[in-house]
Amino acid sequence: METWAHGQDVFDALGAHRHPTARLKHVAHIGVRARPFSYAINGLELPETSVYVALRAPDGGTWAWGEPADDCVTGDAIDFCLVVTQRRHPADTALSVMGAAATE
Repeated sequence: METWAHGQDVFDALGAHRHPTARLKHVAHIGVRARPFSYAINGLELPETSVYVALRAPDGGTWAWGEPADDCVTGDAIDFCLVVTQRRHPADTALSVMGAAATE
């Protein structure tokens, strides 16, 4: 995740486009699994509400975590990865974020 994120910094600095590949799934997976840690590191209690994440893979398939729920994040995997690595603000992507837990 760190290597990918810092690599993205180089692409951004050069104004170059990075072509996403299936390797992005590893970054997305870490981003999903890091949710409990993000609460803990900020001294907050993890809500009981789960968040469903469904992403469009670079090959057009779908990568999903959790069970479909009212709280969900959907969109392109690249956008999700840019957000969870803090390279983009969610408002600067095409991600769809529904529900309070997903927004938080």
